[in-house]
Amino acid sequence: MLLIMFILSCSDSPKEKEKEIPPNIILVMTDDQGYGDLASHGHPFIQTPNIDKLYAQSTRFTDFQVSPTCAPTRSALMSGRAPFKNGVTHTILERERMALSSTTLAEVLKTAGYTTGIFGKWHLGDDDEYQPDQRGFDEVFIHAAGGIGQTYPGTQGAVPGTGYFNPIIKHNNTFVQTEGYCTDVFFAQSLTWIKQNKDKPFFAYIPTNAPHGPFIVDDKYKDLYKDKCEGDVPAFLGMITNIDENMGLLMKKLDEWNLSNNTLLIFMTDNGTARGDKVFNYGMKGKKGSVHEGGTRVPLFFRLPGLTKAGVDVDRLTRHYDLLPTLAEIAGAEIPETMDLDGRSLLPLIKDPKTEWSDRYTFFHKGRWGKANGPERWSRGNTDPDAAKYVNFAVRNEQWRLVGKDELYDINNDPGEQNNLAEENPEVIASMLHEYNLWWDEVRPMMVNEDATLETGKPFVEQFKKQKETSGILHWKAQY
Repeated sequence: MLLIMFILSCSDSPKEKEKEIPPNIILVMTDDQGYGDLASHGHPFIQTPNIDKLYAQSTRFTDFQVSPTCAPTRSALMSGRAPFKNGVTHTILERERMALSSTTLAEVLKTAGYTTGIFGKWHLGDDDEYQPDQRGFDEVFIHAAGGIGQTYPGTQGAVPGTGYFNPIIKHNNTFVQTEGYCTDVFFAQSLTWIKQNKDKPFFAYIPTNAPHGPFIVDDKYKDLYKDKCEGDVPAFLGMITNIDENMGLLMKKLDEWNLSNNTLLIFMTDNGTARGDKVFNYGMKGKKGSVHEGGTRVPLFFRLPGLTKAGVDVDRLTRHYDLLPTLAEIAGAEIPETMDLDGRSLLPLIKDPKTEWSDRYTFFHKGRWGKANGPERWSRGNTDPDAAKYVNFAVRNEQWRLVGKDELYDINNDPGEQNNLAEENPEVIASMLHEYNLWWDEVRPMMVNEDATLETGKPFVEQFKKQKETSGILHWKAQY
């Protein structure tokens, strides 16, 4: 366990005593940005100089795997468990709700004395009891649903009049009218909060809405790419360049406030690219929503001077649910046995990328099967999870990726998944299917949201309207 040390003078003793100070933690996760959507990963023209600087300063995990879509990844990140164990099998229809029995990363870190904040996209339930202020976060600055302006059957519903520019944000249970572009707003509020809490350990979670569609950004960013690609790709890439500018501002302020040497800065994304595959996908097959590598392999950078090594790659198979035990160990937080984690701490690999790391099977499923009691649009096809068991699933270990029952790829030698070796390796397929069946039997009873009734009320909308009628909507303006 790494603990940053400092010398504390004690008035009642002539001797100086050492006190252990855990590092601050900042976790930035972008939405729908793929592994190839960075200059540091070989993109031919995207402008990401600040994230590239972080890349150069970081220990990088090059085989870090998440879920094919966003809410499942978020639930694994927050709980240290496979998404289906949290009941999260979709991004809508109440299936985005993270089971109330799940303990969150924020709750774990608070036991080690951290103050906690979230700035951006939560997407694990819009009902009051599922909200982050009930799940361990002290500071909450979020939009509704799975994207700014999104509304779906059930409880997910956007506040009237909100958008990517000047979004209406729920700030500690009070709605505020902001000024500025959504990504700028989220980073600005996080910086205000970080400065206020810089003298004690903090955890700042910054899950941006961008570059999730619709692809809206100021023309000055979009115009950087209008002569290089077509359709909505220039706006998509422009949204990433805007994120990069905010990453630069964040790193600058950490330097100014003398926080860089005691702050673990993490950068990752939630699933594969939404539009970047039209230009550069790092040679991978698949994108967001796919169970191929392009849908689930994403960047993961760790920077903490004294712990991480600059410019070092870790090539072992790792997963989103490994983040919770990793951060808990770094923070010195105890993990209750009742959490029954799927993840394992990455700290040994951070310290030594060549250390022994036992192989394991890990599982992917797109989910998103139909809802039997849902509206017609959402009740098509399979509505029974068991009928969808072998649809859009994959199994990985260090060497192999099984996609469905009849696609098998040697990822070490064929990361682009071009050579199907299923016929030559029936024993590998049999073994991987056996492990998958065991996993499904374990997680199936935990899919607690499958029969949830679609609520007619929209909690964010109802609270917003009530506040507007009584006290009015407050104004928020960025300090940075």
